[in-house]
Amino acid sequence: MTEDSIPGAVRLDQWLWAARFFKTRSIARQAVDTGKVDVGGQRAKPARVVRTGDELRIVRGEETFAVVVRATSARRGSASVAQGLYEEPENSRLRREAERATRAAQRAGYQAPIVKPDKRARRLIRALGDIDAL
Repeated sequence: MTEDSIPGAVRLDQWLWAARFFKTRSIARQAVDTGKVDVGGQRAKPARVVRTGDELRIVRGEETFAVVVRATSARRGSASVAQGLYEEPENSRLRREAERATRAAQRAGYQAPIVKPDKRARRLIRALGDIDAL
């Protein structure tokens, strides 16, 4: 059976692109090839057919999405249309937001210098052996 003979069937990379998880289809295909997308807990290929009810785990950057396919589409529409293609369980969304808050708190500890170090400060930095701080 081919993808054309199954009603409502769409390739995985095409659905990820239409649901706006990735900016281009080639990036979506690369994510699937490198194992960043699982369908039903198993690694999938880009040409795998996605059907309504499939559970996907998508790793995009530092975020991990756990979604259930609610509709299929081969066309990329607006963001509101794309959000209708999937449903994210509440626990997945809360976990993602907690991880995002943790990363933001970790970044908040670093304070970049306000001004570039002057000649004297650069000499002190070199004397301390922290050449990477230049």
